[in-house]
Amino acid sequence: MRKDTIKSQRNEGLKILLSLYMFKIGLAEDDIKIGGLIKAGLEESGYEVDIFANGSEALFRFQENSYDLLILDVMIPGINGIALCKELRKTNTTIPILMLTALGSIDDKVSGLNAGADDYLLKPFHFKELLARLEALLRRGIGPTKQPQLLTFADLTMDLQSKIVQRGGIEIELTAKEYDLLELFLKNPNRLLSRQYIAESVWDISFDTGTNVIDVYINFLRKKMERGNSSRLLHTKIGMGYILKES
Repeated sequence: MRKDTIKSQRNEGLKILLSLYMFKIGLAEDDIKIGGLIKAGLEESGYEVDIFANGSEALFRFQENSYDLLILDVMIPGINGIALCKELRKTNTTIPILMLTALGSIDDKVSGLNAGADDYLLKPFHFKELLARLEALLRRGIGPTKQPQLLTFADLTMDLQSKIVQRGGIEIELTAKEYDLLELFLKNPNRLLSRQYIAESVWDISFDTGTNVIDVYINFLRKKMERGNSSRLLHTKIGMGYILKES
């Protein structure tokens, strides 16, 4: 078999594998600029995003398609965000919903939460905060269907039952924390993970800017994964976090 054919088949297999882990987000936002920035930022972080500028269309699309999380702008035309949230909760009580609004009163926030929203973010906001909120909501909502027994990325594999990790068929010996850290990345391939998200997921603590424990363990993992001149898979995004991707 020709090398280019093998490479093509390998790439297709990788695409199928990644689709199993990519979170799909539905965004109801009529502001073209804000919606475009959110969509671009989330897609860069490894999410798949569908955006709708009308509440009525969003309601139809959200009910017809499967999403892992929804972001709803309160002041959207057609059906506003509050009414949209109420309608969605009639048929889906589990999907995480984040409300976006420029309305900052306590009554506005209570209205959104009473409509069934899980979280509430005021405009204007920093994208890092939006990303952290989404990560927290998705972490709470991850169910057993998103937990396969064999995690694979490039030539790296992790068997969740035997706890054996291999790269290129060669076993890698990991400590308990190194294993937990690598498992987190393998469950979120091609997705930028913030330091706060890593700290909360692996160490179950809030991120402390005075500690370099995450950097230390990332370096431990890299050294073990890159033995034998293997290519780098764990990459640093300065000031943003880390991502598991092929060079």
